[in-house]
Amino acid sequence: MIKTSYKYLFFALLASSISEALAQKSTATKPNIVLIYADDVGYGDISANGASKIKTPNLDKIAKQGLRFSNAHTSSASCTPSRYSLITGQYAWRKEGTKVAPGNASLIIDTARLTIAGLLKRAGYTSGVVGKWHLGLGPASGPDWNGEIKPGPLELGFNYSYILPATGDRVPCVYVENHHIVNLDKNDPVLVSYEAPVGNEPTGVNNPELLKVKPSRGHNQTIVNGVSRIGYMSGGKSARWVDEDIADVLTAKAKHFIQDNKQNPFFLYFATHDIHVPRIPHSRFAGKSGLGVRGDALLQLDWCAGEVLKTLDSLGLSKNTIVIFSSDNGPVLDDGYQDEAVEKLNGHKPAGPLRGGKYSIFDAGTRVPFFIKWPGVIKPGTSSDALLSQVDLFASFASLTKQKLSPADAPDSFDELQVLLGKSVKGRESLVEHAGTLALIKGEWKYIEPKDGAKVNPGARIELGNNPEAQLYNLKTDIGETNNVAMKHPEIVAELAAALKTLKENGRSR
Repeated sequence: MIKTSYKYLFFALLASSISEALAQKSTATKPNIVLIYADDVGYGDISANGASKIKTPNLDKIAKQGLRFSNAHTSSASCTPSRYSLITGQYAWRKEGTKVAPGNASLIIDTARLTIAGLLKRAGYTSGVVGKWHLGLGPASGPDWNGEIKPGPLELGFNYSYILPATGDRVPCVYVENHHIVNLDKNDPVLVSYEAPVGNEPTGVNNPELLKVKPSRGHNQTIVNGVSRIGYMSGGKSARWVDEDIADVLTAKAKHFIQDNKQNPFFLYFATHDIHVPRIPHSRFAGKSGLGVRGDALLQLDWCAGEVLKTLDSLGLSKNTIVIFSSDNGPVLDDGYQDEAVEKLNGHKPAGPLRGGKYSIFDAGTRVPFFIKWPGVIKPGTSSDALLSQVDLFASFASLTKQKLSPADAPDSFDELQVLLGKSVKGRESLVEHAGTLALIKGEWKYIEPKDGAKVNPGARIELGNNPEAQLYNLKTDIGETNNVAMKHPEIVAELAAALKTLKENGRSR
């Protein structure tokens, strides 16, 4: 009887050991995912993409250890809609209220919608967002800055968040961790308004003598840390950020998230603030690029990426981690502050060979750097000219984790996993670019629908691409979009115009 009990105990322990080993193997086969999402970084800003006036060795390392895309796009030429599309898998132009959001906007993503974080959470991932959010917070009435700030990232599938509510040039100038402002003194409540002044805080327009960075246009309301911002804010003195320290604070939080979740699959959406205005890099980088503060901020961005890569290496996680680097839109030089970004370019070409930039329907608005590495899976030192959109990350991650999407999920996202892994060069059949108007890229052709309006953003000095006549460019022979051949190929214009009309009317691409 005793021997029989020992026999059953032996087999029970053996079965338990096998089960545990299989579970560990299953977990190990789920790669961690780190998405480093930069701000306002142009196609030509990275040395791996040909920049010669500045070196970005850590970002180059991602490209050298993996795959570099030359025809990858964000969905829009500005930040809020790009981020909305990335997280929801839906083109932002399909939804009202997804233009560049004020700092006190309510959450613009429906909490009932499956997000990229919620998708990965279903597959057993712990998801974190660190950095710039700019998708609104709180209910329709707006966020309760002095109480629980929700709904927000946690209600969209993220397990942890440490964010800038909007951008560095917009109030409130505080960090929000999960549902609360960090280091907030309840006796000094935060008040925020985008309509009229609150409290008696000095402003850039009335107190220019207090500024260490002067605005070039707008950006002249409440002063925080010697910089005037968009919007009015009072209170929260103990919670306010110091611009020079933002990169250090966010990078430390990103590293801690990786360390805290090293035992299980994780997804980190690390949305750095560099190189968005106001550009006030840490003293370690100030003056080091030879390209002024914008170049210095690029060096700081590269350092942030390097710290994340070092953390993965030190924890032995690099081999089982997919690392992606990209940007939310194309480059802009003067975006509201007198920081000599134009004067100190020194021959650097932020857009590379492309035309336009941030806010523009020309390709520099949405064609951005895109590098991906996964050691042992993606062949190092490779490149691809496959047509790819960031909106495709959603469906591709679903494929990676063997999940099926319902018809309501990610309606504009396609499974491009094999393209991302370098196993296929086919890419998308077409994609829509979005700025003030829409454009459709299909094969070598790009069609821009007619639109009246300004030709140039006068402050940023960027061509917007608006034209009351249809535009057609052959991107294979004219990557700089200099020769509008719409008059020569009316049949192609008609075909692409009809295809774009169908995409708009159908409400989905997939």
